[in-house]
Amino acid sequence: MRWRMIGPHRGGRGKAAVGIPDRPNVFFIGFHNGGVWKTTDYGRTWTPIFDDQPTGSIGAIAIAPSNPDILYVGSGEGNQRPDLATGDGIYRSSDGGRTWTHYGLRDAQQIPQIIVDPRNPDRIFVAALGHPYGANPERGVFRSTDGGRSFEKVLYKDENTGAADVAFDPKNPDVVYAALWESRQAPWENGVFTGPGSGLYKSIDGGSTWRPIGSGMPSGADGLGRIGLGVCDAEPSRMYAIIASPPKLGGVYRSDDAGENWRRVNDDNRLWGREGDFHEIKPDPTNCDVLYVANIASWKSTDGGKTFTDLRGAPGGDDYQRIWINPKNTGIIIMIADQGAVVTVNGGETWSSWYNQPTAQFYHVSTDNAFPYRVCGGQQESGSACVSSRGDDGQVTFREWHPVGVEEYGYVAADPLDPDIVYGGKVSRYDRRTGQVQNVSPWPPGSTSAALPGGYRVIRTMPVLFSPIDPKTLYFASNVVWKTTTGGKHWTQISPDLTRETWEVPANVGKYKGTEPAKPSRRGVVYTIAPSPLDINRIWAGTDDGLMHVTTDGGKTWNDVTPTELKPWAKVSLMEASHFDARTAYAAINTFRLDDLKPHIYRTRDGGESWTRIVNGIPDGGIVNAVREDPKRRGLLFAGTEQAVYVSFDDGENWQSLRLNMPATSIRDLVIKDDDLVVGTHGRSFWILDDMSPLRELTASSSSKVEPHLFTPVQAWRVRWNKNTDTPLPPDEPAGQNPPDGAIINYWLPADTREVVLEILDAKGSSVRRYASGDALFDPEAERVNFPRYWIRPPQKLSAERGLHRFVWDVHYAPPRTTQFSYPIAAIHRNTARQPQGPWAPPGAYTVRLTVDGAAQSRPLIVKMDPRVKMSALDLNRQFTLSKQLYDAINGLDESQGQRRGQLLQLYGIVQGADVAPTSQVEAAAKALLSTKQ
Repeated sequence: MRWRMIGPHRGGRGKAAVGIPDRPNVFFIGFHNGGVWKTTDYGRTWTPIFDDQPTGSIGAIAIAPSNPDILYVGSGEGNQRPDLATGDGIYRSSDGGRTWTHYGLRDAQQIPQIIVDPRNPDRIFVAALGHPYGANPERGVFRSTDGGRSFEKVLYKDENTGAADVAFDPKNPDVVYAALWESRQAPWENGVFTGPGSGLYKSIDGGSTWRPIGSGMPSGADGLGRIGLGVCDAEPSRMYAIIASPPKLGGVYRSDDAGENWRRVNDDNRLWGREGDFHEIKPDPTNCDVLYVANIASWKSTDGGKTFTDLRGAPGGDDYQRIWINPKNTGIIIMIADQGAVVTVNGGETWSSWYNQPTAQFYHVSTDNAFPYRVCGGQQESGSACVSSRGDDGQVTFREWHPVGVEEYGYVAADPLDPDIVYGGKVSRYDRRTGQVQNVSPWPPGSTSAALPGGYRVIRTMPVLFSPIDPKTLYFASNVVWKTTTGGKHWTQISPDLTRETWEVPANVGKYKGTEPAKPSRRGVVYTIAPSPLDINRIWAGTDDGLMHVTTDGGKTWNDVTPTELKPWAKVSLMEASHFDARTAYAAINTFRLDDLKPHIYRTRDGGESWTRIVNGIPDGGIVNAVREDPKRRGLLFAGTEQAVYVSFDDGENWQSLRLNMPATSIRDLVIKDDDLVVGTHGRSFWILDDMSPLRELTASSSSKVEPHLFTPVQAWRVRWNKNTDTPLPPDEPAGQNPPDGAIINYWLPADTREVVLEILDAKGSSVRRYASGDALFDPEAERVNFPRYWIRPPQKLSAERGLHRFVWDVHYAPPRTTQFSYPIAAIHRNTARQPQGPWAPPGAYTVRLTVDGAAQSRPLIVKMDPRVKMSALDLNRQFTLSKQLYDAINGLDESQGQRRGQLLQLYGIVQGADVAPTSQVEAAAKALLSTKQ
């Protein structure tokens, strides 16, 4: 069982970007929750190189100038914003990113910068920002002289102040600069605490001692915030800084004496605003008057910062995070933004694409009732997307996805009765047929999220979902729950304000308790809704300030059923109503904003009167965002944490990892669509675990079974993909994976065996296909991945080794006998002779029989026709009958009858070429050919 990624290939927020001066085609980038990626072709294609590590949140990447095969990665993105992600310390690679070793600073949580001594690859400095939601001592500037194996804290102010930036004097690495930043995220959305701890420091003895510098800069008492540093390579005494401070003091500052004295050269807020996100400033390495700034747009100055012109911005993306300029060719620049990374080789005249990075950040995931079904969600900074779960051309490309009119945050809900109508956001209605979007929010037009009428409140992501019982009922939530049965033409408020009216300030607020920003007020929202699939009047609701309610009368009355353990601002991230018992429900509680990284899942079986915490097996650090119940097997649960998917077979009593081949990334939501498990990540786009039905048959003792086991196959779809002869997409064009083409058959072997035989029998018991473990078989999955437009099939192995195995029957009879087919396949040109497939097996009932060392067991299998094919049963039978006659005739020929074989194969290919009845002329030609003898 393996996850497959379907995209979209639309970049998400990245925080780190760096290149190698002597290898101008090579760059490395790091994402908020998408790991580390490498390109060797100037950004034309990107390859993930960090996916086997336990974290995907990246804040910094540094390359040793004296040995570019040595890389350091700092995990934890190093921003202060509501949807940030933390990491677990420092990683090092000594082989260009092929393998990694984890070292220290695990509790720093956020590392926004690393620098490496150009003389010594083992001497590094690390800026550690610390916990975003609490005080901790592992923050400040750290130095290592042994390649990260050990660290020494060399600059530290207090447990509330971290380091945001660190830089060398490029001519003298014993001179080091560091920017400290005092900033804390509040437990509620968009809350920020600041203090006087920010400042600029300098060391002239290699980091052993430090002193504050920055005459002419704002002070901590003035409200100094984040500082971004830029030291000019050509003239190290020339320095620039982006400084966040009150409007009268913030801006671009310049020093001409190595940081001792500063003056403001530009106060344009577009250059320095939004201190929680950006503050990147880079002088050209060869010309100190040329200056680049990253912010909502990217900017360039040619006069030392006095004036700026826009370099790249909307349209084309917003929110730039990092800039790297090749010092040996300053026309080569890489920038990374909230939409991914782009490269220019001509100083910004043109840029590479970020539509080749599947690092989209989704807040939730849903599926529709189309065929193939679509996977949908709102993407941070990029709007929405619905991606087809299967592409008609053998893979999921840009042809298979499209925005659906929903704003970038939150839920997407396709109409269950018409999948071309899509709701989402706060709230919009999109019609796929026309492309038009209508605002159908419950409040009057012109209202904004910041100023809603009637005291209503929303944050970036609010629930929008249909009733699982009544497909015409759509729910939405603000600080109250709303309901419409008219597609948003009219809404009814069905709850009072379900949030906390007042609350005790959480302990992790610490020294900021008592300040005006920490003053308790009613600011929470209803963050999750869970309508019961068994009782239309029962609805569960959870808030981001730590309350749970349930109604059993359709919203007339609501009962507070909050577990006593839930503290204020323990976010009820997602609730799930049971499919088997109306009084059972589950809740995923995210306590990250309380500076608690432990997992929290609760279960009630008595309507909310009591709750049990069920997290055994999920490690600390696994903050839980989602919990779902399988609608077909009671007690089978799935959970999504900040790193992986987990599964429980005993109603949450015990959990185990289901990460498999998926990279570590934030699992924000997951849903079960028929027999597939579908995941929305906040950093690696959408993933599908095709046919998770074996999990429904597993028990606690499954791994100790002493007998072979054939799992009951799920229904298979007879779907052909396009083998057009037009020019195919280039092989390096980014694409997601299609599902396996055919019937998925799973079996378990308790030990290595001598022989395994797999047979497909039709309804009469006749053999359709037979496979044996010693045969050279063909793998439709490998065909799709490696040869997506060729009609040849690389070998598939029917394994006889111990373990769980997955095999795909391609819904065909065996290939007709032809001349010997030889390998290697890579040497076969698309225009040379191809190995034809056997006839398509008709839709209907089949039997799968597995024989292991002479002992057989059987399971039923249903094959269904692609529902998009409008072909009558009579026409389908005509096609199959004629195909089978031609097929049998081909198999009856010997080597001397080559001309007749070719004629038969030609007709056979035409009949089998499409899901349509054969034409009368083809039928006549086949009849004539079959009635003659050579």
